[in-house]
Amino acid sequence: MQNTLQFKNTNISFSIHGQGNALVLLHGFLENSLMWNVVLKEFSKRNKIICIDLLGHGKSDCIGYVHSMELMAEAIEAVLKHLRIRKSIVVGHSMGGYVALAFAEKNPTKIKGLCLMNSTSLADDEERKALRARANKMIQTNFKNMVRMSFANLFSEKSRKNFKTEMQSALNEAMKTPIQGYIACQEGMRIRPNRIDVLKNNDFKKLFIIGKKDPVLKAQELIEEAKETNSESVIFEEGHMSHIENKAELIAVLQEFVKGC
Repeated sequence: MQNTLQFKNTNISFSIHGQGNALVLLHGFLENSLMWNVVLKEFSKRNKIICIDLLGHGKSDCIGYVHSMELMAEAIEAVLKHLRIRKSIVVGHSMGGYVALAFAEKNPTKIKGLCLMNSTSLADDEERKALRARANKMIQTNFKNMVRMSFANLFSEKSRKNFKTEMQSALNEAMKTPIQGYIACQEGMRIRPNRIDVLKNNDFKKLFIIGKKDPVLKAQELIEEAKETNSESVIFEEGHMSHIENKAELIAVLQEFVKGC
């Protein structure tokens, strides 16, 4: 069941499933908390799962035209405070990983484990920043095509064929993202700082889930980042959307990670 919390005069939507140690699941850009339905059945048997719609996504509203990772982390903090959850394991997919790191930077003692799923602690390079700025100009006049293109670029050609139904379902959810939410989150990701020190300087359990064919993040660079930060890493054969492309493997890996926390 969806719940709503007031945060800075706007609505944050979240859902709770199961009982046990808290596991917070944060979706990526152009996604919402429904992406986690693939793991809910398995994980809610032993954990209290909190799925949160990040600002401008799902049923959560927007706040202005810049959703910084810090602002979204504040919203996460507000939800967990409301639920009286002191410590949790946090899993963030892509943009959700950036938000998880911002939350961990401010609340390191509240983290039992942090999983970056198809994500990185590094800031955007200049080329990526320019692409985000360009996308934010184009989206204002060509929303549907831009969302389709942004989303399709997350999948390899092989995955587009093998997971056509799942991809279409996820694209349908992506199309519900408001233009304001798209722009605000792109800008927030564009200006986010490098947070590798959050991983280096904390001893909570850390895991990178890496897609060998990820078209967004280079697998080898993520492997090196994991080594540099004393984090565990797991490499899947496919790309950026591990919850679709490597669902069974993802569930197994996350089960071990949560157990180890």
